[in-house]
Amino acid sequence: MSYGSDLTRRQWRLVRGFLVKGRSRGRKARHPKRVILDAIMYLVRTGCQWRMLPRHFPAWQTMYGYFRGWNLNGIWEKILDKLNRKRRLKLGKKASPSYGIIDSQSVKTLYASEETGIDGGKKVKGRKRHHVVDIHGHLLHVSVHAANIHDTKSAPPVLARVAEKYPGITAFSADAGYRGTTVNFVESTLKLACHISVKIQDGFAVLPKRWVVERTFAWVGNFRRLSKDVEILTGTAENMVRLAMIKIMLGKLR
Repeated sequence: MSYGSDLTRRQWRLVRGFLVKGRSRGRKARHPKRVILDAIMYLVRTGCQWRMLPRHFPAWQTMYGYFRGWNLNGIWEKILDKLNRKRRLKLGKKASPSYGIIDSQSVKTLYASEETGIDGGKKVKGRKRHHVVDIHGHLLHVSVHAANIHDTKSAPPVLARVAEKYPGITAFSADAGYRGTTVNFVESTLKLACHISVKIQDGFAVLPKRWVVERTFAWVGNFRRLSKDVEILTGTAENMVRLAMIKIMLGKLR
């Protein structure tokens, strides 16, 4: 049985090197890694619980065990970085970006989730997802934290991580909510430029570059697992976003 979330042969070839490690403890793996990844992608796309995955997939404990192990080894971030590089080169750009765009999205959480708070401005009790993307909307970094931390205070460590990971970055773009602490940090500590987009008061205009990150939010919004943050750990929540973007990038590299 196949689903729309399954990887094609070409897509599997792009990621298999990160997931297939041959034998474990002298024994051949019982389940193909491609089947495990298809199950994980099914979960992210449909938003079902681990225990509710279709019966023809391996036992949910097995799939979750692989998922957790790949989380701890940073596999999803490595795969996404590779796909981003391939996509940028395909578009005729340099492999490493020079410009980053940041924005946050507040989402509701479960009562048992760690690091939760209330975003007073958006009236949301839960977490914030901070996304940094390049000018094509490719996800460079994601950070999940309590929703009650203001953008201008939570953004500096996020941008510092991006600047460290991509030394070619020369500037960032952000909306007016990042004025003050974030701008000062980027200019004084990172020694980079931070461009602030201000809302148009009268009429309508497309803000340069800013719309790209909003489109990325729309992309990941098509994955029902991300319609609400149901993960207990913030690290798991971040990896769910990366998984959605991996699937999106694989579709763009067909």
